[in-house]
Amino acid sequence: MNKKVDLKRILKKVEKPARYLGNEVNSTHKDISNENLIRYAHCFPDLYEVGMSHLGSHILYDVINRDEEVFCERVYAPNVDMEEKMRENDIPLFALESREAITNFDFLAFTLQYELSYTNILNMLDLAKVEILAKDRKLDAPFILAGGPCAYNPEPIADFVDIVILGEGEEVNLEVINRYKEWKKNKTTRDEFLMDIASIEGVYIPKFYDVAYNEDGTIKEVKPNREGVPANPHKRIIKNMDLVEYPEKLIVPFIDTVHDRIVLELFRGCTRGCRFCQAGMIYRPIREKSLCRLKEILEKLVKNTGYDEISLSSLSTSDYSGLSELTDYLVEEYASRNIGISLPSLRLDNFSMEIAEKIQQVRKSGLTFAPEAGTQRMRDVINKGVTEQNLEDATRKAFEMGWNSVKLYFMIGLPTETYDDLDGIADLAYKVIDIYRDVNGGKLRRAFGVTVSTSTFVPKPFTPFQWHGQDTTEQVREKQRYLVKKLKNGNIKYNYHDSKTSLMEAVIARGDRKLSKVIYDAYKAGAKFDGWAEHFKLEIWEEAMKNNNLDIAFYANRERDYEEVFPWDHLDVGVNKKFLIRENEKSKQDAITVDCRHKCNGCGINTHTIGRGMC
Repeated sequence: MNKKVDLKRILKKVEKPARYLGNEVNSTHKDISNENLIRYAHCFPDLYEVGMSHLGSHILYDVINRDEEVFCERVYAPNVDMEEKMRENDIPLFALESREAITNFDFLAFTLQYELSYTNILNMLDLAKVEILAKDRKLDAPFILAGGPCAYNPEPIADFVDIVILGEGEEVNLEVINRYKEWKKNKTTRDEFLMDIASIEGVYIPKFYDVAYNEDGTIKEVKPNREGVPANPHKRIIKNMDLVEYPEKLIVPFIDTVHDRIVLELFRGCTRGCRFCQAGMIYRPIREKSLCRLKEILEKLVKNTGYDEISLSSLSTSDYSGLSELTDYLVEEYASRNIGISLPSLRLDNFSMEIAEKIQQVRKSGLTFAPEAGTQRMRDVINKGVTEQNLEDATRKAFEMGWNSVKLYFMIGLPTETYDDLDGIADLAYKVIDIYRDVNGGKLRRAFGVTVSTSTFVPKPFTPFQWHGQDTTEQVREKQRYLVKKLKNGNIKYNYHDSKTSLMEAVIARGDRKLSKVIYDAYKAGAKFDGWAEHFKLEIWEEAMKNNNLDIAFYANRERDYEEVFPWDHLDVGVNKKFLIRENEKSKQDAITVDCRHKCNGCGINTHTIGRGMC
C-alpha cells in the first residue's frame, strides 16, 4: 500500500515549491483507501509549467476521472534541484493529487510531445523505482503507456514502453482501462493483457512486432511475431467533436505557467497541407465543434476558473468556419467582464483585421505571423499558400489600426533552400519596417519593432518531406550567421533555435529501435531536460551513438529513397504513402496543392475506414 510522501523537509530548499504541492483549484481527489481503485498516473516528461499548459493532458485527466473506478493523477518531471533532494532523502516520484509514490500504480502514461524529452521518461521511471526496460517488469509492475504526436514513431522507445496509443486518446484509453479491470480480477501474465488489448483500434504493442534489417542498416521489414495482432495498427480518431468530453473545469495553477489561460479547442485536423508539418498530416480529417457546443463549454470554463483570457486553439484557428460569429459572441459576452481573447495561430492569407480589431477591445496582444519562408518559390515548395502581398496587406492594416510590433516566424534548412531564400527573410523584415514608416508619416516610433525567429527544419514521419536530409549543424550555423549580418538593424530582433538540439531531434524523429540503447546510454551518462539549451550536451549523445556503432548523419542528414522502409511504415495514420510521394515530387517542381476544403487531393483519409466520408 502506498504512503503519502512527506515533503516538508525539502520544499523550502527548492525553486518553485508550488510545482510539487498539488491541491490546486479544480484538481480531482478520490478515496484512495478503496483497494479496487485503478490508479492511473498521467505523466508529462517536462516541468510543471510546461505540462500544465498542455491541453491534451487536461482533456485526458478530465475524461479518465469521470470513471469513478479510476483515479487519474498528474506527474511532472521534477526540476534538477528537486530531483537532487528526492534522491538524497530517498523520496520516490509521486503523484500530485494523493502525494503517493507511483511505484505501484496500475498505469504510468507518458505524453510524447517532443523527442528530446525521452531521457526524462527514463529518469522518471528510475525515480519511481520502476524497471526502465519493459522486459524486466514483473507481473505487478505498472504498465507503461505512451501517446501524443511523437507516438506515431514510437520505435526509438520500444524497449521502454508496454503500450502505445495511436491517435486521439479520449475513447481508447478508457477501453484499455476497462479491459484491465477484467484482467486484474485474476492476473495471469502481462502478455495476456497486452494480447487482449492489441486488437483495440488505436493500440500498438511494440513487443509483438519484430524488426529485420538490411546489411546497410536500413529496415527490411516490420511484422507481427504472433497471431491475432494487426499487421498495420491504425490511429484512433474522435468522429464527432460535439459528443466528445471536454473539461468543464481546468486546473488553475498556483504559479505562472507557459499558457495561463482558458484554452478553447475549435477543431481538430488541418486542410492546408504544408509539406513540412507533421500535425497537418497525422491529425486528419478536419472535424469542427459547433458554435453551440463552444458556447456551452466556455460558459462553464469562465465560471469555474476565473481566468481573464480565452485562447482560441487549433492548428489553424483562423480557418474555423464560424470564426466571425464566434468572435462576435465572445466580445459581446465577455469584453464587458474584462476577459480578453487571443488568436495564437493566424494565417496571412485569411487574416481578418475586422476580427483582430474585435478581439483587441479588451487588450491589444502582439501580432504573430508565420510566412515560414522568405521567397515565394520557397513558400510554394513547402505549400504554405501565402504570398508577400498577403504579408504586406496584413501588416499594413495592423499598423493602421495601432499595432506597433509584429513577430515573424520562419524555417531554415528546408529542402531546396538557397541563400536567395535567406535574403528573402531579411527582405520581408525590412519591408515590414518600410510599411510601418509609410503608415506613420515616415517615422518609426520608439515602441516599434520586428521580431524575426527562425527554427531549423526537422524532417518528420508521415510528411512529404520525410525523405529529405536535414542540413548539417555547420550548414545551419552558417545560415544563422548569415542572417545575423543581414538582420543587423536597431528595429529588428533576431532569434534562432539551437542547431544542436535540432540535430538530435531529427535523429530520434526518424529513428528505429536501435536508438533505444542510445537513449538509455545517454540517460545513464546524465542526459535530461535535453529540450532546454542550458541542459543539452551534444557530446553525451555523440558518445552514446558511437558506443552503439550508429552514425548521426545516417539518421539526420541522409537523403532517403522511396523504396526504403521507414521504422513507422507499418503504422497507419490514414494518409497514404502515394500521396506523400506525390506531394514531395510537386515540391521539387515548386508546385502548390490547393487547400482540401476546396478540392479533395486524394490523401487517403476520406476513403480509409478511419475517416471515410468525413472530409
